[in-house]
Amino acid sequence: MKPVKVGICGLGTVGGGTFNVLMRNAEEIARRAGRRIIVAEIGARRANPACDTTGIQITNDIFAVATNPEIDIIVELIGGYETARDLVMTAIANGKHVVTANKALIAVHGNEIFAAAQEKNVMVAFEASVAGGIPIIKAIREGLAANKINWLAGIINGTGNFIMTEMRDKGRAFDDVLAEAQELGYAEADPTFDVEGIDAAHKLTILASIAYGIPLQFDKAYTEGISKITAEDVQYAEELGFRIKHLGISRRTSAGIELRVHPTLIPQSALLANVNGVMNAVLVDADAVGQTLYYGPGAGAEPTASAVVADIVDVVRTLTADRDNRVPHLAFQPSQLSDLPVLPVDDIETGYYLRLQAVERPGVLAHVTRILGDKGINIEAIIQKQTTEAQVPVIMLTQRVAERVMNEAIREIEALPDILGDVVRIRVELLAD
Repeated sequence: MKPVKVGICGLGTVGGGTFNVLMRNAEEIARRAGRRIIVAEIGARRANPACDTTGIQITNDIFAVATNPEIDIIVELIGGYETARDLVMTAIANGKHVVTANKALIAVHGNEIFAAAQEKNVMVAFEASVAGGIPIIKAIREGLAANKINWLAGIINGTGNFIMTEMRDKGRAFDDVLAEAQELGYAEADPTFDVEGIDAAHKLTILASIAYGIPLQFDKAYTEGISKITAEDVQYAEELGFRIKHLGISRRTSAGIELRVHPTLIPQSALLANVNGVMNAVLVDADAVGQTLYYGPGAGAEPTASAVVADIVDVVRTLTADRDNRVPHLAFQPSQLSDLPVLPVDDIETGYYLRLQAVERPGVLAHVTRILGDKGINIEAIIQKQTTEAQVPVIMLTQRVAERVMNEAIREIEALPDILGDVVRIRVELLAD
């Protein structure tokens, strides 16, 4: 069979890794795909010194690659929102299949892109958009196709996990570890997407859509970052038998779908509690198989390239199949997507870790527990540190309660004259039903 010609747009870290894997493993890949895969053209603003592109056509105009009649598959690795969207839509309009690692693109514009691809009878593959080299999308979409997915929880941003690991293992402050993460290349100069949960929310949006068969709804994902977590919070969590992880959590309930990213206390014995450094992991709970964990490198040139090239192979394998017999983009046929609502965070119930700074005075704790009791909030544990200072930290764990109720209680606690500053709140999940 004639070779399939690929056009790579973007030759940065992931683009360079994809090119090198395609070149190095060309024979093995051809054996798996059933025909040769050739990089026919590259669209990039600059060369990548790690790539030997001798003899390959290179252009600065990525849209020229998308309209090249010789190209069968466009590999979009430029990142971002609008230019990437325009590139992908141009490729689809020209009858090209698309492979992308762009989680922001899929989370925000995926519904539009998949509809256009369905109309033009082309495929859009995006395994590398979530958790780098971990084949989590294929696992949920295909490997767990017999199951009803109950919930999933993931460490899906390596930067945040590196920061929380260093804070726990070495007692370091958030700002100190973030600066090191930037020096090591784990975090961008502007780390907002990583540390405030936006990157993880992009990925969680994609996972939830595939898990439950709902449209992509990034605008309804709740995000909360880790920048307010202190080394003391990490230590107190350990004393209570928990670890703090920056988790993306989605759960199917009778009322709708939870979609949230935030710092979370989880039991030290939980599988996710022991995923450290820059590694990623996703825990999936399904009705037939139970809990399964998917673990591995969530970023990097060749780990991500592994997923990109796997998608290219999948596209090549199915080039002769009609669209109704291909694996659907979001696991369910487009006509079968559900209108299950995504719940507002106020309606979600979790346990809570609370840390407050109180004036050392008799009766202060009684006022706090009265407010919680009046709201129907039960306390699981209390730590009150002994100190010679005029103020004392108080740490509490509560049972599950609706976010709206907890926020009302926190506002009343913060209004007490003997409470100093804001109450620190971190959600608690046992990662079990």
